[in-house]
Amino acid sequence: MTEQATTFRPRAVIFDLDGLLIDSEPLWQRAEVEVFNALGVPLKPEMCYQTVGRRIDDVAEFWYARYPWDGPPPAEVATRIVHRMVELISTEAEPMPGAIEAVEALAEAGLPLAVATSSPQVLAEAALMRLGIGGWFEAVCSAQHEPYGKPHPAVYLTAAGRLGIPPAHCLVFEDSVNGLIAAKAAGMYCVAVPYPAWRDNPRFVLADEVIESLTDASTILSSIITSG
Repeated sequence: MTEQATTFRPRAVIFDLDGLLIDSEPLWQRAEVEVFNALGVPLKPEMCYQTVGRRIDDVAEFWYARYPWDGPPPAEVATRIVHRMVELISTEAEPMPGAIEAVEALAEAGLPLAVATSSPQVLAEAALMRLGIGGWFEAVCSAQHEPYGKPHPAVYLTAAGRLGIPPAHCLVFEDSVNGLIAAKAAGMYCVAVPYPAWRDNPRFVLADEVIESLTDASTILSSIITSG
C-alpha cells in the first residue's frame, strides 16, 4: 500500500460483489457454460473473462451476436443462468480472502457501506445471505435496475446517492476492469483487487491502488478507521 492510499479519507465505502466479496466467478463460468453449451454455443470457461463485470442480459446478447442460436431469446437465456446461479450461490459459494473481515471492520468503524453489483438483485441478496454480512450494508444496488450496466457508472452513482455521500468521497473496491472503469467514470477513488484469473490485465493501471486481496487492505483500512 502506498502513501497515496493513506491520504484519501472516504466518507463511504462501496464494494463490488462477484469475485470481490464472494468467490462466484467459477460458479458463473459453470452456469454460463452449461446453459450456452445446451444451446450450441461453444463457450469454454476461459472465454468467460470477455464478459466479466457485465450484466447477465448483456452477456447473453454478447454471445448471441457471435453465435446466434435457435430457440429462446437472450432475455430468457439470461433468466435461466440466473436461476442456476441462485442454486450454486446458495449451496457452494465461499467468501474471498479477507472479505468478511474488511466489511465488518469498516462497518464497526461507522462508515456507511453499499454494494454495487452487475448481478441481479436476487443474486446479490442470495450472496450476502450466504456470507452472513447483509446486515452491514445500508444499500445493495444492482445494475439490473439501471439503463446500462458496468462499465457505465450508473450503479455506482446510484449507490452513492442511496448513501447520501458525494461520489468524490466514496472509496470503491473492485475486482474487474469493467467495474474499475465504472467506478472511475463515477468520479470515485478505486482500489482494484483483481480476481486471480485476470490479475495480469494491464488495464488495472487505471486504478488508484492495486492490491492482491482484501486481506492486503489492512493498511488502508487501518488508516480509514483511525482517521475517523
